[in-house]
Amino acid sequence: MQRIIKNNQIVDETWHLLPKETSIDELTNCDDYIVPLQMWRDHAHLLKARDGGLGVWLDSDQEAEEIGEDVQHFQVIALNFPAFTDGRNYSNARLLRDRYGFKGELRAIGDVLRDQLFFMARCGFDAFAIRADKDPEDALQSLKDFSVTYQGATDEPLPLFRRR
Repeated sequence: MQRIIKNNQIVDETWHLLPKETSIDELTNCDDYIVPLQMWRDHAHLLKARDGGLGVWLDSDQEAEEIGEDVQHFQVIALNFPAFTDGRNYSNARLLRDRYGFKGELRAIGDVLRDQLFFMARCGFDAFAIRADKDPEDALQSLKDFSVTYQGATDEPLPLFRRR
C-alpha cells in the first residue's frame, strides 16, 4: 500500500487512482476513485450517482478551467506532474484554490520530489503522492525548509511587509 503525505502527516493511501484506459464498467459503487478527466467528461452523471468518494485527476496539458464549475462534486483533485521539470500544474493549483474556491484535498501525483513540496504547498496543495523510489519521511521534512516567506501566495495571501 502506498503511503502519501496529507495535511503534514504520512498516511496510508485509501483512494484508487484510475489509469486513463480504465472503463466505467470496472468501477464498483462504494470505493473511492480518482478518475481521469476524460472519464469525468464522458460519464459525469454516472459518477455523481455513485455512493463512493469521487475525485478527478488532470494531466499537465489539461487546464483547471475544464473542471472549474464542477469542483463541488470532488473530494479530491489530483494534478499530475509527468516530469520534475514540468511545472504547469502549479498554475492549475492556484486557479483551483483561488479562482474556483476548491476546499477539498488537492494532491500532487507523478514525478513528485522533496524539492518541490514547499512550493507546491504555497500554491495550495495539501497532499503529495511522493515518487515510489523516494522516502516520504524525508520529503515531509521539506515542508519545514523555510520559516518565513516574503511573497503572498495561496497559503499566505499577504506579503511579509503587510503582515507586520
